[in-house]
Amino acid sequence: MGILKFFLPKDKVFYSLFEEASQNLEAIAGKLVLCVNESDYNKRATIIKEMEDLEHQNDDLTHKIFVELGRNFITPFDREDIHSLATSLDDIADHIYASAKKINFYKVIPNDDQGILKMADAIHDAVLAVNAAVKELRNLKNTQKIVECVIKINYVENQADDIFDLSIEKLFDSDVDAKSLIKKREIYQIMEVATDKCEDAGNVIESIVVKYA
Repeated sequence: MGILKFFLPKDKVFYSLFEEASQNLEAIAGKLVLCVNESDYNKRATIIKEMEDLEHQNDDLTHKIFVELGRNFITPFDREDIHSLATSLDDIADHIYASAKKINFYKVIPNDDQGILKMADAIHDAVLAVNAAVKELRNLKNTQKIVECVIKINYVENQADDIFDLSIEKLFDSDVDAKSLIKKREIYQIMEVATDKCEDAGNVIESIVVKYA
């Protein structure tokens, strides 16, 4: 191999970092489901603190990916795709954490709201599919599995759009006061964006498959 060996990464560091980040997403999405099903404010606060720690871990992992991107001459796939995937995974974590934080900030009781409950389940489903797809990137042999995951992500994102629309319609048809309406609408919006970010990650993964499979 000669001088080429010098440029090759000592291990497949990007795969490991991406897998760790997507596994973190699965954990934070699971905690969001716990959070929205918890009626006690203080218990929710404990869960949200755990989510914050996971979100910070994802920030650190994103930084590590960018450092490795600058350090490694040879990468497993396009540098632009690595940057886009790292950014989209980080965005998912940010919006999942932000939605939980807003629930307690606005003192909303989430388990009284079907829209919030359904949206949290949709986020969790989308993140499970993102994590499954990321795990398959290491060898790119099982492209069918990756394609199925991407289809699942897109399907869940479309479901989340429907949940969002119905929740907003129901909210405006209700007799809640203006403050409560604004608070809930903002929570719905952040949660819906979280599923959009999952779709963004799916699109990057799909692009990688098309180029390298």
